[in-house]
Amino acid sequence: MIRALVLGMIAFAISLTAGEPLVRFLRRRGLGKDISSDGPASHQVKAGTPTMGGVLIFATALPITLAANIADRLSILLPLGTIVAAGLLGLVDDLRTIIGRPRLPAGQVSVGIQRRLKIVLLALLGLTAAFVLYFPLEIHDVRVPWAGQFDLGPAYIPLAAAIIVATTAGVAITDGLDGLAGGTSALAFLAYGIIALLQEQTYLATFCFTVVGATAGFLWYNSYPARVFMGDTGALALGSSLAVVALMTSQWLILPIIGVVFVLEALSDLIQIAYFRLTGGRRVFRMSPLHHHFELLGWSEPQVVMRFCLLGMAGALLGVTLAAQV
Repeated sequence: MIRALVLGMIAFAISLTAGEPLVRFLRRRGLGKDISSDGPASHQVKAGTPTMGGVLIFATALPITLAANIADRLSILLPLGTIVAAGLLGLVDDLRTIIGRPRLPAGQVSVGIQRRLKIVLLALLGLTAAFVLYFPLEIHDVRVPWAGQFDLGPAYIPLAAAIIVATTAGVAITDGLDGLAGGTSALAFLAYGIIALLQEQTYLATFCFTVVGATAGFLWYNSYPARVFMGDTGALALGSSLAVVALMTSQWLILPIIGVVFVLEALSDLIQIAYFRLTGGRRVFRMSPLHHHFELLGWSEPQVVMRFCLLGMAGALLGVTLAAQV
């Protein structure tokens, strides 16, 4: 446990130290983000803020895990490979929205990887991870609080892939305010780190705490007003690896509780779109995803982020409590 915490602190120190030169590099290169006019008008001041800051997270987790957390535990390559692969996919997506983008009217944003292609690539990543979980790692069960552990057989593979894709999408949708996706993701990883310790999966707990430390270092620069955004580079990396960690603990049934903010954000988007289409233009929320709805109700951006993080903390505490009942 001490070793896991120490590595988490080392990850924080590395991420914090590397953050300043990364922000300066992204700014010098003009790798700033366009802000869509579809969002709140107050967000237009964020235009030009460097993006792709999420590289700080997986680029910190990679060397620490390889150097200090891989001996005799090759299974850690699964969450590590997932965070790197998804992070690189997000990096390409972010780069495509910036490099070579045409001059667009104010309020319009260029598109990276086509949405359908991105979903296909994430599904392939999810299926790959699911097969690794099922065959070499022989993980194909679920832990149910107060009921025990149940084997799901081959049905586990498509279910695991769906969990990875859905969690990744949830984190990506949540990434819309300074510090929101990073803060809630850090809390979720912290919860699963504790769960892994309770289950004596020290190597997995160490990975979780490493990600928490790396994300905390990123949040130093992403806190309001953000000097850098994580972009899909960070959101895809965090979402996919969080799902893999949940699956490796067999405690994925409580993932919607630990990741309650991601669930609410994704549901608000789905409800808004479905209701809009069914009613010919009417809306349930003033704007989706949910964090924009509360902004338009008069909450300041820091208030939304803090309150959503508090909700995420409550979900994390409840999730750990439930995990201890198996």
